[in-house]
Amino acid sequence: MSNQDNKRSGLGTKLFGGLALAAAAGGYLYFKLNNRATEPLPKSLEADLMHFESDVAGELFYYVDKRRSGRPLLLLHSINAAPSSMEIRPLFDHYRQERPVYSLELPGFGFSERSGNRPYLPELYTQAIIEMVSTQIGTAVDAIALSLTSEFVARAAMQRPDLFNSLTLISPTGFQMGQAEKSYPGDKLYRFFSLPILSEALYALLTTRPIIRYYSDQSFVGEAADAFVDYAYATSHQPGARFAPVYFLSTQLFTFDILPTVYAKLNTPTLVLYDDDPNVTFENLPGFVASQTNWHAERLAPSRGLPHWEMLGQVTAVLDNFWQPI
Repeated sequence: MSNQDNKRSGLGTKLFGGLALAAAAGGYLYFKLNNRATEPLPKSLEADLMHFESDVAGELFYYVDKRRSGRPLLLLHSINAAPSSMEIRPLFDHYRQERPVYSLELPGFGFSERSGNRPYLPELYTQAIIEMVSTQIGTAVDAIALSLTSEFVARAAMQRPDLFNSLTLISPTGFQMGQAEKSYPGDKLYRFFSLPILSEALYALLTTRPIIRYYSDQSFVGEAADAFVDYAYATSHQPGARFAPVYFLSTQLFTFDILPTVYAKLNTPTLVLYDDDPNVTFENLPGFVASQTNWHAERLAPSRGLPHWEMLGQVTAVLDNFWQPI
């Protein structure tokens, strides 16, 4: 064996040893932080909780209130370590007084199936949204999506424009400067983050109550409501809760050229609500909206990603004005 081969072998041994040490430390950390405990998961919305079997995403659950007539509204939570329909509760509670409202628990989150034997990739979420509208609602909807889920609902509307009357994207990803040129080793990151003990340890660390409180507060100008934090903690401590977030952490759920490949090809009337999000920026948004006749943007300041929690009246006024001529 050459000196070069010896060096490579030694480097490989050190790397393997480092990963093994990290995994062992992770296992200890996971035990200390989480002790594999789960919390009962209550409903995040006071509404009927229904479910259906998706052809691509397994068993999916959604909340619904159909007491009012009119064009249906579909609400879609974000993607992170601990999302759920709790994120859109103010909008659900407001619009249920005026029209049929649905909130889908996306694959891997909330009450929906959290299987660990499938890849959680953009097409899975896109198809889950399409199936929700086509099989459970049965007519075109106005859809509101948060953050990264904006990319999935935009994909769905591009594939099935007949199912979407309008889109509203709250603090969407995809408008950062230079995003289309970004490239991340998603597969390699996933292999690293999905190492069983390491994955459990990392997720346990990210979902301790202080960390959830810290990241929740980042999305509010003030402090996140205790109910918001408590529910995020509960939903992140369910069996299988880590599987979907691992794909998020490894960047495999992002489409870095989403702006030219999807957003720019949409014909659906689309509204963007944004201000100062701690996780994304919007340098490309004004120029893009100016070049697209079906896109509109409204800055709601001061807000930090979840404006409907702290300025519901302003948000609904903008939404009602946007929907009126459509």
